[in-house]
Amino acid sequence: MQEKAIQILEEAIKKGLISGRGPTGVAAAAVYIAGVMMGERRTQKEVADVAGVTEVTIRNRYRELKEKLGLDIPA
Repeated sequence: MQEKAIQILEEAIKKGLISGRGPTGVAAAAVYIAGVMMGERRTQKEVADVAGVTEVTIRNRYRELKEKLGLDIPA
């Protein structure tokens, strides 16, 4: 899961998606996405609490990363 989150972050950096964004929020969203993709689901609240960001931040970054990176994230 950690490797997947790092891959997502590296791709986001390459495409300039973290510019003007809090790095913690982007990293938290990447961890959340990696968990969903790898079947190790955590709630947005759980990830937000550990990362010290809000659930809204994770939701917003999640949407951006999913859309701009074309990620296929299971529902």
